Amino acid sequence: MNKLDYDYVVIGSGFGGSVSALRLAEKGYKVLVIEKGKWFKSSDFPKTNWQLKKWIWEPKLGLKGFFKMTFLNHVTILSGVGVGGGSLTYANTLPIPKNKFFSSGSWASLNNWETALNPFYKIAYKMLGATVNPKLFEADKSLKDIAKGINKESKFEPTKVAVYFGKEGIKVNDPYYKGKGPDRTGCIYCGACMTGCRHNAKNTLDKNYLYFAQKLGVKIIAEKEVFNVTTINENDGYKIEYKSSIGKKETGNVTSKGVIFSGGVLGTVPLLLKLKEKSLSKLSNHIGKNIRTNNESLLLITSTNKKSKDYSKGIAIGSILHTNENSHLEPVRYGKGSSFFRVLTMPYVPHKYLIGRIIGVVSLLFKYPVRMLKTIFITAYSQRTTVLLFMQTLDSTLRIKLGKFTKLITEKEQGKVPSAFIPEAISLGEKYGKLVNGITYANLTDVLLGTPTTAHILGGAVMGRNSTVGVIDKNCNVFGYKNMLVCDGSMISANPGVNPSLTITAIAEYAMSKIPNKNNKE
Repeated sequence: MNKLDYDYVVIGSGFGGSVSALRLAEKGYKVLVIEKGKWFKSSDFPKTNWQLKKWIWEPKLGLKGFFKMTFLNHVTILSGVGVGGGSLTYANTLPIPKNKFFSSGSWASLNNWETALNPFYKIAYKMLGATVNPKLFEADKSLKDIAKGINKESKFEPTKVAVYFGKEGIKVNDPYYKGKGPDRTGCIYCGACMTGCRHNAKNTLDKNYLYFAQKLGVKIIAEKEVFNVTTINENDGYKIEYKSSIGKKETGNVTSKGVIFSGGVLGTVPLLLKLKEKSLSKLSNHIGKNIRTNNESLLLITSTNKKSKDYSKGIAIGSILHTNENSHLEPVRYGKGSSFFRVLTMPYVPHKYLIGRIIGVVSLLFKYPVRMLKTIFITAYSQRTTVLLFMQTLDSTLRIKLGKFTKLITEKEQGKVPSAFIPEAISLGEKYGKLVNGITYANLTDVLLGTPTTAHILGGAVMGRNSTVGVIDKNCNVFGYKNMLVCDGSMISANPGVNPSLTITAIAEYAMSKIPNKNNKE
């Protein structure tokens, strides 16, 4: 055991991986983090999302950014890649799910989760620098008007977010960790959170968990992708093999006592599926099951009002409306000039059949010709456009499998197949469209295929009482192997119905609290 290179290797540096790295280092373990994406400084982020080489991650096409779009047969998935994982591109929001989340899904009977996780949510809030958004801007005000119109004004509130506000544009010494953390700069409300914060206001993981992990000796190697994990002497340890994810394909390997999979659903689940076939045959047959999409809908509405309002000002998501006990609506914004998504969208016409949707789009051209032309050719697209993010706790699941002709495929599992046409989202989109005199658009795949787009893919390595109903136990330990855990979105075992980053952080904190200090263990 003394000859192993590390005590733990963490595969991925998102919310679960960053928590794991820091907490294990605090317990005295020697830790390596392997990240597929790149390191990013503030100056590395694109000014707008038209700078595709800096924004999109698709290295085979020469695109080496941090935002990835994955097109599967039932869903289009938006995710983050890079040191800091999804924190680089997420919208900063940190809500705690409603009660139903803690008492449903495959993990429900394993613990009193609402009580067990409560202290770890508090730790996560503190570490991520969570605070309530202090300013509402045009998109938030429009959502508040919608709330009034449906008699839900009391259910409208500013979001709790991982952003340093302070004085706009003013740099200060670390305001969070008694001066031991990095300097921060007050948010300037430019709306560009999701294209990477260039102004040092967003509390990404490299400014908290990973920052302190490195101070404790954690090593992070970027631009490396793990492709194989094998046991050493029947679980005495593991050999982790990796290859370059960018540029010349070089390989390497390290040995470790333990492994933590934290590559997100699109990293962890495909890797575990391959490992089960190749080198870790005792892994559960449940891998890839219980995939959830948060029952999500993304609608883009461009205002054509003559009196111009700037919908790009603010933070990425500055407010939330709880439309009922199961549903939430958030206005999402991109910064000035970030209008790339207009080339990937078309008018949103909900209809059961494709031909009906196509006819509906054509009819819109005749019904609202001037408004349609304005939405197509408007120059200040991001300043006039709001993305409505609708989410539900109502449950349905898919299964992810390795494909023969494509890398991954999905299958229907339980409940209704995820749909791009959710009646409540349609109604709210119409109300918002009337308010801003706009036309509702959606991603091409949503309209043409009827499949939804989600930024919150979850599950695939869920908790269960044993390996017949789950991949991991209640402490995130992988069934069948020692010192092997899953700590990322694939461990989420029910539908939160809200942005899941805080919950991933809290569960990872909980899992790490169950691992003893190295000296105690030895």
